[in-house]
Amino acid sequence: QLDLLWTRKQNVMYNLFDWPTQKHSKLIILAIANTMDLPERIMMNRVASRLVCPSSYVFMLGNEEYRLNTVCCQRKCHTCCDVYFQVAALSGDARRCLDICRRATEICEFASQKNTSGIVRMAHITEAIDEMFSSPYINAIRGASLHEQIFLKAILAEFRRAGVEEATVQQVYHQHVALCRIEGMQSPTVSEIMAVCSRLGACRLLLVESSNKYLHMRVRLNISQDDVMYALKDE
Repeated sequence: QLDLLWTRKQNVMYNLFDWPTQKHSKLIILAIANTMDLPERIMMNRVASRLVCPSSYVFMLGNEEYRLNTVCCQRKCHTCCDVYFQVAALSGDARRCLDICRRATEICEFASQKNTSGIVRMAHITEAIDEMFSSPYINAIRGASLHEQIFLKAILAEFRRAGVEEATVQQVYHQHVALCRIEGMQSPTVSEIMAVCSRLGACRLLLVESSNKYLHMRVRLNISQDDVMYALKDE
């Protein structure tokens, strides 16, 4: 996932795309990204020049719930019991949806040993979802202070705006202030935001770049965006 390999100097992406250009190389690089114009948007010229044949294919979004249900129905023949899934898309991540289905099937199989129905029902799906989204990180988010939760929401907003899953503290701060205005709250000071960022980094919810220029420090989520949204959905 190319979005996650972006760094300020872009050395990782440069080396990655440089390998196939080496003499006698038999390596082919296939990369995916959430941003359709990612090469034009963020790649330096020296990195873009490594794309000898930059062909791309755009996957249309369509109806996420329909597509994920189709995938799940195609996969069900590989499970041990005859299952019928009534799965709604929690997110656009098909892997997460399939993980939930797999765990729900295991729960159903265990229950079927007690002479119950071998059909995966919403109760099994709900139990699988609760298991998957009950990590210490999610509990930490739910127990975080109000401004810590808003800061995480601001990160998600900035990621959606930029199309890259990394941002500076300053960029997140602007989003944080905007969210506070929407909620009619007093905006925190820069020093207060830095303290919030530091606490989230100490909890390992964020990965924070070390820098003397505090507002220009880059931050990443140390957990998936889906987990953050799930933890904050009732907030």
